[in-house]
Amino acid sequence: MTLGNNLLFFFSALGAFNGFIAGLYFLCFTAKKTLSNYLLGALLVVLSIRVGKSVAYFFDYDLSRNILQLGLTACLFIGPFLYFFVKTEMKQVRQLPASWRTQLLTWAVVIATGGLLFPYQHYPQLWGAYIVPAIYLQWGIYTGLAILTVKPLLEKIRTREKLKAFEKWILAICATVLLIWAAYVWAYAGITKGSYISGPLYFSLILYVVIFVLLYRKKASDLSSFAGQKYGDKKLDAEETKRILAQLQQVMLEKELFRNPTLKLGDLAGEINIPGHQLSRILNDSLQKNFTLFVNEYRIDAACRMLSQPTNFTIEAVGDEVGFNSKSTFFAAFKKIKGLTPNAYIRQTTPDL
Repeated sequence: MTLGNNLLFFFSALGAFNGFIAGLYFLCFTAKKTLSNYLLGALLVVLSIRVGKSVAYFFDYDLSRNILQLGLTACLFIGPFLYFFVKTEMKQVRQLPASWRTQLLTWAVVIATGGLLFPYQHYPQLWGAYIVPAIYLQWGIYTGLAILTVKPLLEKIRTREKLKAFEKWILAICATVLLIWAAYVWAYAGITKGSYISGPLYFSLILYVVIFVLLYRKKASDLSSFAGQKYGDKKLDAEETKRILAQLQQVMLEKELFRNPTLKLGDLAGEINIPGHQLSRILNDSLQKNFTLFVNEYRIDAACRMLSQPTNFTIEAVGDEVGFNSKSTFFAAFKKIKGLTPNAYIRQTTPDL
């Protein structure tokens, strides 16, 4: 190989190796044993396997077809692990849901059965014509679902709202996987000669950039939506939880704290004299809601009361009045909670005269 090819191989292969080691760290050695970290570790491992296979094949076309099959089938887990990781962070999921386990088991069965019945070594044309496109399609569908899940973050960017560190982290991971997927689809379609190595190069380059940024920041504890939640797995007393929820409802209705557009978890927790992490635990475990959804439900209920009565307020002014700091956020929350837009709600509740 030429010097350029040697450098290309070294850079790409080292990226795949480092990604694999990082994945093992999140799976086995990280101090925070959270579902989010396990899913991120699994995502890095399968991505590294896929990228590593690509690097090896690009520089050795006589590579064993068993290795090619391993790298391709690893793609069936990239999409699910990405989607589940994003969902875990966005919705603060702490335990792997049964439906996710079923999906992962299903794909494992598909890999095992398909690999035994139609091994790549004996059916290369079948893989090239049908199986590989199906793999990329499945990867793309799950990646699309992940992007839909982070839609609120994209909306924040559109409205120029400040993103938290963990939100930037989630978007970066989604963008990385989307870019790698696009590079492989581009190469499979044969649009650009030599584009097959683009996926490994993107993966390696982004991995090194992330490592550099983390070393520069000297802090990674804020790269999760669970940051700062230090409570353990011990459940709160049922009677105490019931009392806190009643007190919470009382202050929300009487003081109408939801009308404050800058209301934070700590502010609300301070009103009922409990730590912020304890309030977050109660909302998630007892109501299955995060703080934002909990407050927005009060805001939308107040908005509905205003929209149901004759008023001089415009719809945008109603949103401002009940605590939303932008029209787009108000409309998105209204549609999510009520299932229709504010305009449609007005038409539905206004009698025909």
